Amino acid sequence: MGKNKLILIGWDAADWKIIGPLLAKGLMPSLKKLIDTGVYGNMSTMNPPYSPMLWSSVATGKTPDKHGVLGFVEVVPNKKALRPVTANSRKSRAIWNILHNQGYKSNVVGWWPSFPAEPINGVVVSDKFQKVSPDPSKPSPVVKGTIHPENLVDELKDLRMFPFELTKEHILPFIPNAAAIVQKEEGNGLVPLSRILSQNVSVHNAATYLLRKTDWDFMAIYYDLIDHFCHSFMKYHPPKLSKISQEKYDLYKDVVVGAYRFQDMMLGRVMDLIDESTTVIIMSDHGFESGNKRILKMPKVTAAPALDHRQFGIFVASGPNIKKNEKIFGLGLIDVAPTILHHFGLPVGEDMDGKVILDIFKETQPSKTIESWENVKGDFGELEQEEVDALSDNETMEQLIELGYIERPDEKIEVAILKTKCELKHNLARVYLGKKDFENAKDILSELMLEKEPIDVAPYYIDMMNVCLGLKDFDQADTYLKKFKTIKTEVKFNIHFIEADILVGKGKTKLALKILEEAKDIKPNAEVWFKIGNCYFILQRYEDAKKAFDFAIEMEQDRAKFHKAMAETLYELGEYQESAEHALTSIELIKYYPAAHYMLGKALEKMGDLENAKIAYKTAASLKQKTYHRAEKALENVEEKLKAPKDFKDKNQFKYRKDQIVVVSGLPRSGTSLMMQMLEKGGMDILTDKKREADESNPKGYYEYEPVMSLHKDNAWLDKAKDKAVKIVAPLLKRLDFQYRYKIIFMNRDLNEVVKSQQKMIGRDPETFPVKLFNAYVEQLKTIEKWKEKEPGIELIYVDYKNVLENPEEMIDKVEKFVGLELNKKEMAKCIDKSLYRNIAVKAKDKT
Repeated sequence: MGKNKLILIGWDAADWKIIGPLLAKGLMPSLKKLIDTGVYGNMSTMNPPYSPMLWSSVATGKTPDKHGVLGFVEVVPNKKALRPVTANSRKSRAIWNILHNQGYKSNVVGWWPSFPAEPINGVVVSDKFQKVSPDPSKPSPVVKGTIHPENLVDELKDLRMFPFELTKEHILPFIPNAAAIVQKEEGNGLVPLSRILSQNVSVHNAATYLLRKTDWDFMAIYYDLIDHFCHSFMKYHPPKLSKISQEKYDLYKDVVVGAYRFQDMMLGRVMDLIDESTTVIIMSDHGFESGNKRILKMPKVTAAPALDHRQFGIFVASGPNIKKNEKIFGLGLIDVAPTILHHFGLPVGEDMDGKVILDIFKETQPSKTIESWENVKGDFGELEQEEVDALSDNETMEQLIELGYIERPDEKIEVAILKTKCELKHNLARVYLGKKDFENAKDILSELMLEKEPIDVAPYYIDMMNVCLGLKDFDQADTYLKKFKTIKTEVKFNIHFIEADILVGKGKTKLALKILEEAKDIKPNAEVWFKIGNCYFILQRYEDAKKAFDFAIEMEQDRAKFHKAMAETLYELGEYQESAEHALTSIELIKYYPAAHYMLGKALEKMGDLENAKIAYKTAASLKQKTYHRAEKALENVEEKLKAPKDFKDKNQFKYRKDQIVVVSGLPRSGTSLMMQMLEKGGMDILTDKKREADESNPKGYYEYEPVMSLHKDNAWLDKAKDKAVKIVAPLLKRLDFQYRYKIIFMNRDLNEVVKSQQKMIGRDPETFPVKLFNAYVEQLKTIEKWKEKEPGIELIYVDYKNVLENPEEMIDKVEKFVGLELNKKEMAKCIDKSLYRNIAVKAKDKT
């Protein structure tokens, strides 16, 4: 046996929320030993959190749209039947295929899906091995394809445990008062317990046999024990839920803890059979709800039990080159395969979605890459052709039905196949939605929404609304919402969040807040408090936002977005130390979270810690996601501050910046056209199409550019404004593309004069004062300064229109220094014509 061995053990649905207290009580000693001698952390799941899809991502380092496993069942090639998902659905090479090609020996036990067994160098005991009949009168032969190599069937078949073989010694550790169970009663917990326990013992028996009897370099073992026990018994786990009877609670309250302790016992046996030179990885694909969000009655939707899955699973690693007793962050399922390849010194496919988790290693080498393992010729121990009987896996189908993952197939096979095809397409759309590939998701959902009965199209509309929200097409989302409300469906979908998000997107935040408050009163939970907090934040009610985020975090402490939102709120309240702490917590939960790194940088910069702010901004910029351009600009700003003298005041020190865009802004009729004319005469290039001709209100021209009017829909044209000046009215400034640097000359003018000038321009009585409009402008001006502070790529000066007329030289000097270019100041001064200072509110004093 080699000295670089690695064993990967999958505990489906294992969750730190249950494990933590058990470790503290000394009830999981085997796992504790690995943690003490290795690293541990959260393992982030993917959408949708369906186990065959997730474990295939673990094995390949790829998302389901690439590896091809899209659900619990599949349509057989002849399209005449359904079957539980098989290894035939996987279109990408797994770790063991690549290791086979490179001369390594692998054992794979129980992996989901791994039937039919692939002909690799080593042994595959597929996920069909443990699926036996609970009826002792029925034979349970090991069917062809269950085990590779075939000659091991006789050695392994008797290692299977049958449900009817369980004795009281097996049952009582889980259900101490099992004798009180009425055997023929509906909901008899002994039935699922005996099935789950016997199947996992079968997997464990095969795994330990291979550990003792075979040579191997890599081994993968998958247990569904915790997941299946939780689906059957988590409702009875402490604390007692009000709708659970005391009798049932007393019977089954120890089962979940029993499952974790038994899993740890099996781990202990595995550890006894390996040496200290072996690296061990324990992980789960997702967590499981154990608090007040537990669902007692599942809705009639596809794979409803997955609604109980939590975002984070577990990750533990220990071995000769693994760091000791250290917590690591930012792990994802797709990172496991690249990390294992790196462990064996093999290159990672550039088409893999995951990355090498270098943080776990004591000594690291740069990871090597290859374009794609799929393009490499040679023997990879893969399946050659379909040789699977479509109707040979009734036990697995029945178990999936009992667990609630699939509905019993329709008696009409063509209907059952149609439903399955739609479900698989829908799952693929959800994968794209999770990857923020909105266009591909949209294409699939558009096709599915055309389906007729018996297909329920309501779920497709819900995801399509989420796609539109992702694309920020709030009007289209609203259209789909109206259509959704007319659809007849058996399932009652909660659309409060979607409706609120649409309203927020359309600027109707107060209405959204009202809907969320109603939702909170119906069923308070962390997500509704989070969304309420977001609404308060938008409304600049920061103290209220802080309280709402506090409630959300109290309910669910391990949600990164909650802590990021709290960091943003505390920043606005001037609580920079606390803001930095929450940003750091967010990063601990999801290491590669660019918005959290950016927020950390902002807080540190305010605290005067410029060196660490620089690191935070650099990290955010390197991730190149939503905050990418802002982080780049913030990084430039901090680097300038670090290079400058201590008394340097960035806001008073201006210089020309390459490709800068000079924006002349302000409220309508505040002097923006005059400033544009001055910049043009001063020698600057301006962006205008001259479509709007000069008139009595603006005899020297408007200097407008038509695409500005639709800036809120399309800002791609801003590339044409580089090193030019363009006029953009104040309400549209927030729609700028922040990949560019902007110097904004904001024109100020007495609001009374602005409003009266506008009234006259549109043919209304200037003496009839529109109070509502005036107040709106006051609020708009208040937001400009705060907005400027949030955008690191923005530099802004205020220029008073009256000062331009009365002190032109001073104002022209101010503008020249700001833009950082030498301007023709004499020509600029010639633009100023005091005779055009019109529509002055001569009666203003009388009005005040």
